Amino acid sequence: MCGIIGYIGQKEAVPVLMEGLKKLEYRGYDSAGVAYIHQNHLALDRSVGKLANLEALMAKKEISSHIGIGHTRWATHGRPSEANAHPHRAGKIVLVHNGIIENFLTLKNELVKKGCAIKSETDSEIVVHLIEQEVVAGKNLEQAVQNVLKEIQGAFALVIFSEDNPDQLIAVRNRCPLVIGMGRGECFVASDIPATLSHTRDYIFLNDGEMALLSSKGVEVKDFEGRKKIKTPITVDWSPVMAEKGGYKHFMLKEIFEQPRAIADTLRGRISLDNGKVSFHEVELSDSFLKNISKIHIVACGTSWHAALVGKFLIEHLARVPVEVDIGSEFRYRDPILSATDLFIAISQSGETADTLAGMQEAKGKGVKTLAVCNVVGSTMARESDGVIYTYAGPEIGVASTKAFTTQLTALFLLALNLGQIRGQIGPEASVDYLKSLVHLPRLIEDILSRENDIIEISKTFFKSRDFLFLGRGINYPIALEGALKLKEISYIHAEGYPAGEMKHGPIALIDENMPVVVLIPRDAVYSKVLSNIMEIKARDGIVIAIVSSMEEEFFKKVDHVF
Repeated sequence: MCGIIGYIGQKEAVPVLMEGLKKLEYRGYDSAGVAYIHQNHLALDRSVGKLANLEALMAKKEISSHIGIGHTRWATHGRPSEANAHPHRAGKIVLVHNGIIENFLTLKNELVKKGCAIKSETDSEIVVHLIEQEVVAGKNLEQAVQNVLKEIQGAFALVIFSEDNPDQLIAVRNRCPLVIGMGRGECFVASDIPATLSHTRDYIFLNDGEMALLSSKGVEVKDFEGRKKIKTPITVDWSPVMAEKGGYKHFMLKEIFEQPRAIADTLRGRISLDNGKVSFHEVELSDSFLKNISKIHIVACGTSWHAALVGKFLIEHLARVPVEVDIGSEFRYRDPILSATDLFIAISQSGETADTLAGMQEAKGKGVKTLAVCNVVGSTMARESDGVIYTYAGPEIGVASTKAFTTQLTALFLLALNLGQIRGQIGPEASVDYLKSLVHLPRLIEDILSRENDIIEISKTFFKSRDFLFLGRGINYPIALEGALKLKEISYIHAEGYPAGEMKHGPIALIDENMPVVVLIPRDAVYSKVLSNIMEIKARDGIVIAIVSSMEEEFFKKVDHVF
């Protein structure tokens, strides 16, 4: 996601900022910018696209500055553009922001009524205007920031400074990461450690609800009410490569553990727990069209196809509209029957999957409205569709998709709820219940990840197995397919996913004492059916690894391993 870097000290600030932004490129971005004090005046440079574009812009200038902030933006509010890029400025104050200001529309309307000229589509710009108003009213910068923190709602990391106070940076954290780097006669602030690791190994990690005042003399940390906090710097003994991986052995493991954050980001700014409403700012399809859809076609490949299969269950159940799911490489070759009242949904992590794009073009050629669910802002799929739902997973470097899959599921659940509301199938009370459950997902996933060692112990028993079978019923059948795909991709062990009820129509012939069978058996409407399938496996001496949502003593006697 977005990257933040800030510097104050004796060095030339702009080279430090540019170096830090390069170290944050792995987070993914669509624009970049820096702000600094040059010859006692605030200066601001921004560009769309790769960091090289900003570097080319800066190379034409002779700059001397001891303070500055930089940012790489991954679009959330507003499309990639120079105006929407960070830093944002209001008068003599400048700011960078990660996260989402949930009440920005209300605040924006109030600012516009007061005659404030808003230049971007972002929620971030609203904050810097609010701070400026406090300063104009007579508050110093620290007091102004404290007052504004009482007004804004959401998740945010902010770094702010002013032309009138060129010896101080203010950093604020609330549910978005921010670290302070400590040097001799200098301080750094960043959204992630790699941005500053070449300059220092000593860090203060801000907690939620804390703000830091940075100067060349050191750091003072306070809570949002202004009370001082004692923070002891921690020495980080990481190589730059390890730091980029967040201390994990490899990117895929890091991305697995990023799932709670990624899901929270996909939910943020789109739901209201007050009235149960789901809204997508990026979906430019009218409610009247969505209300009268006759059929939905979802097209995807690989992991995204598995997400599409789950999406079918969700949309048909919650919105009561028929859904067809196709693999991208098959869709256009079967001469699909499409009409102007249909909706075509393409799902892709990258937004560049060739077969899925070809399917989208086939649909557009037949006059069908298109919607993309993807992770990359400005990708071909996002540009060519009539609407887009971004998953906000951040860059996925591991080849085997993890957080992209679970954020796709999250986005599809929100879409199903949204369609159900528009089509009059779900009332506010039921919607609020669904959304309350969704909001708890990140914490529940954290609970699962905290039991990593339990999973490893089961793996130690079976890592020499040559074949696996994954079984699920209903909405868990696609999850069984995804489990089998992950095992193949990561371990090169042969695995197949099957509907549990179909096991007796073929796969049962392969089951013996050497065949591990992973069975998904939550306490749902088909629990007893899947339990019968387990009995069939045990009758063939198969090994059952059960993934359950509740545990009964009687159940343990029927299976070999339970998670």
